[in-house]
Amino acid sequence: MLTIFTKAMKAVALNRKPGPNAMFVLLLLLLISQVAFSQEPEMDFYRRSLSVTNTGMMVLGGWAVANIATGAYGWSQFDGQQKYFHQMNFFWNTVNLGIAGYALYNNAQTDFGLFTEGEGVRQHLRTERILLINNGLNLGYIGTGMFLRHRATRNEKRVDLFRGYGNSLILQGGFLFLFDSTLYLLLRNQRLQFLEETGVSVISGFNHIGVSVVF
Repeated sequence: MLTIFTKAMKAVALNRKPGPNAMFVLLLLLLISQVAFSQEPEMDFYRRSLSVTNTGMMVLGGWAVANIATGAYGWSQFDGQQKYFHQMNFFWNTVNLGIAGYALYNNAQTDFGLFTEGEGVRQHLRTERILLINNGLNLGYIGTGMFLRHRATRNEKRVDLFRGYGNSLILQGGFLFLFDSTLYLLLRNQRLQFLEETGVSVISGFNHIGVSVVF
């Protein structure tokens, strides 16, 4: 291929028409260079996307560790609704810590060499979608907490448990709503800036995401 490419370049330099094989090699090399060039800014974009996500996961992990520590202490030191409030905080944030740890580990295993054209943008959009779905769940957590507080007024035997768990769910759901909303807005702004700078267009459907690169 290198010999054919050299002959083609000589033909161009001498203002002669290259042969069909030489033309094919020139077009193939041009296509490869275009794809490689288009993937470079995209991979840089996705690296920055992962950096934002990892920072968010570290914030979530820090919140989880703080709640596990205070939850364990409060669970052992307090009685009544405060005991159940701290108990739920403890259990809830063991899950948060697991999610943050898994996300950081999974992101660290990312092999950019296996990415095809548009894969970085598709992965970024999936993260945005997950955050939007999470926020729907977060509102459900807050609503469940309010429901438990309401139930406490009708169940004297479990008033402390319902109020403690309810207050915890409102707190944790509220934090996660703010957290997911902030992370979503940061990632969305990053994506819009990238699309504006590169001319990449995104076609998003219910179960698919298409990416088109304009050279």
